[in-house]
Amino acid sequence: MGVVQALRDLRPDLHIDYLADTALFPYGEQPDGPLTERIVTLLDAATRRLQPDIVVIACNTASTIALPRLRERLTVPVVGCVPPIRWAGRVSTSRVIGLLSTSATARRPYIQDLHRSFAPDCRLITHGARGLADLAERAFLEEPLEEADILRELDCLFSQPDGGKIDTIGLGCTHYTFLMPDFSRLAPAGLTWLDPAPAVARQVDSVLRTCPTHNHPIRPVRLLMTRLPDGPARLQRAVQRLGFSLIESFDLQPSL
Repeated sequence: MGVVQALRDLRPDLHIDYLADTALFPYGEQPDGPLTERIVTLLDAATRRLQPDIVVIACNTASTIALPRLRERLTVPVVGCVPPIRWAGRVSTSRVIGLLSTSATARRPYIQDLHRSFAPDCRLITHGARGLADLAERAFLEEPLEEADILRELDCLFSQPDGGKIDTIGLGCTHYTFLMPDFSRLAPAGLTWLDPAPAVARQVDSVLRTCPTHNHPIRPVRLLMTRLPDGPARLQRAVQRLGFSLIESFDLQPSL
């Protein structure tokens, strides 16, 4: 949803349908092979049904494992979201950078490839924070959070060797956008926090300005979910802030 907010800020004219694979949340804890197949199958079905001009993979895990397959399968442009290690390497002065991500994203070879390619002179310290995705979901729903839960995850980053030298931290999970106020308030002062959502929005805008688009019938913007929540009232209020008027179930094999 952080990418949606950035897109709304940059291009309020866009029609955005959002597909959340809530039946398999969070992606960062799933094995790569079956997850890749699910992502490709799910987005192929969604693209056929919704006929978008562009597909945005607003998830670091999905982007790091499935972007090549998706670009082979889909006939529309696909924009992904990857951890901002290159960006961190450009702005860090201490040359020690941190990354907060899901645990599976943190251990994927893709992260080390980014490090070697774009910030080889920096020490990269990562923390695969399983609990932060859940906390971010609660923050999005405007539920109160315990500071101790966030501090515990931050300490796992800063307590590592050379953790005290970190001056720049990238968000390696798009859910973490909604924890940025808490990170800035609870972490040591003077850190630079990098949220890739605005950069993704700018890339989407750039692609849309150069690729063919189509006249679509006017329809409500929808939040599509592979599993609907038990109590949708709070979610409905939260997504209305982002312009979604309907919450619908998305079935991979809809009845005819």
